[in-house]
Amino acid sequence: MSKIESAHGAGGRVMQRLLEDIIIPSFHIRKIGSIGLDEMDDGATLQVAGANLIVCTDAHTVFPVFFPGGNLGTLTACGTVNDLAVMGARPIAMTNTIIIEEGTDIETLQTVLRSLNDVIEPLGIAMIAGDTKVMPPGTLDGIVMSTTGIGEVYLDQPISDSGGKAGDDVIVTGPIGDHGTVLLAHREGLEFETSLTSDVAPLWSPIRACLDIGGVHAMKDPTRGGTAVALNEIASKSGVELELQENLIPVRPAVQSLCDVLGLNPLHMSSEGKAVMVVDPDSTDDILSVLQGFEQTREAKVIGNIQKGSPRVLMKTAIGGRKIIQVPYGEPVPRVC
Repeated sequence: MSKIESAHGAGGRVMQRLLEDIIIPSFHIRKIGSIGLDEMDDGATLQVAGANLIVCTDAHTVFPVFFPGGNLGTLTACGTVNDLAVMGARPIAMTNTIIIEEGTDIETLQTVLRSLNDVIEPLGIAMIAGDTKVMPPGTLDGIVMSTTGIGEVYLDQPISDSGGKAGDDVIVTGPIGDHGTVLLAHREGLEFETSLTSDVAPLWSPIRACLDIGGVHAMKDPTRGGTAVALNEIASKSGVELELQENLIPVRPAVQSLCDVLGLNPLHMSSEGKAVMVVDPDSTDDILSVLQGFEQTREAKVIGNIQKGSPRVLMKTAIGGRKIIQVPYGEPVPRVC
């Protein structure tokens, strides 16, 4: 490809190649702590005046701006909070750049900003800086937000993608693929027999409770590219083989039905309020018990474990076979986060 396509921003193989071949090599100084740009984690480490911080940055765009279960503001807040949380950092502050298309209703902007604040204020997160730009009609589709999150490492060390170990259990904090499926259905005018909504939600509170227990070795939020990308990143960076049990992976019937009809895989559909966790088996029962005590993670389940082997993700199917779970080419639903 000689031009940028939508797949370059979708979290799959094409985006990974863009990062590895073009974007990351453009910068020669890429870290000032243990985790930097080369690690392609959810954020980077930064030490300031003795404080051990995590800094993350993300751009947020979704169509439509309002969707069942949330809006761009909810998505912006949760995306930033969760990027910090899965690295084991307590979110403390945020900045936000807002780029607005001329002609956007002020009421739309106010609603989005209120929704963002409704997520971060109860968590004690300060909005400390920002910028606002307005673009001419037709040069931008609605509103784009770009946030930087700052968090303080909760324990002695951050949690990275590379922490998985042979023998660990793999936990997902609830049914996968809700967000991407809702966006797809809403855009296409498809209706469900049940009221399926996006799973967008902040995860710091349940993750903090898990960190208090101990034994959390790696975490990832399965946003762009879905659970398949999150698991493959952990497997690749940890140098381990993840084996999943198909019959244990939680998928809502409406999500499975739509994916079946359209030939999609729920493992490739994005989630915005779930985390994949790799934990010490001695801590599994306690971590599950804690997670199931929070509304947003009450359906947490063990879906597999880690074994020694080639860095890859295998799934044992319901009929007893095994197949490799690969990183998708792109995202089945563009503009989801």
